Amino acid sequence: MPSSSLALDGLIEITLTVNGESVTGRADARTHLVDFLRREFGLTGSHLGCEQGVCGACTVRLDGRIVRGCLIYAVQAAGRRVETIEGLSDSGEIADLQAAFHERNALQCGYCTPGMLLTAAELLAMRPNAGRAEIRRFLSGNFCRCTGYQAIVDAVDATAKRRQVARR
Repeated sequence: MPSSSLALDGLIEITLTVNGESVTGRADARTHLVDFLRREFGLTGSHLGCEQGVCGACTVRLDGRIVRGCLIYAVQAAGRRVETIEGLSDSGEIADLQAAFHERNALQCGYCTPGMLLTAAELLAMRPNAGRAEIRRFLSGNFCRCTGYQAIVDAVDATAKRRQVARR
């Protein structure tokens, strides 16, 4: 059952699980999830880019699936599980992806990188044998203005191949 309540000042108290920890914060009914995570908990890894769900910079996981954090209101996440780039980094879940991005210079300004990493992690979890064409298609909803995508595709492809070898 969602956990939220309206306070006298019009803000809604919202309890949810963020990166494995139960937390409570307060937000206006129209506060986007990414704004809520940034303001209330200092989780600034996910960014607001287009604020229309097009660029992917705001990507977070909600109940295990990636979503655009600018299209979800914080109150919609009440009682649910949210994972951010900080949580995935701290857990080590995406350490190999991060290393591959670094090795292949698949990040420059870094603005899109958290969304790219969460999206790539979901792809590799769903389709561990994804090829380059599938990687390109899956990442096509995430915009990068710096790298030209080739290095990003290279990094995801290298991670997929390393994981395939490790599974043998």
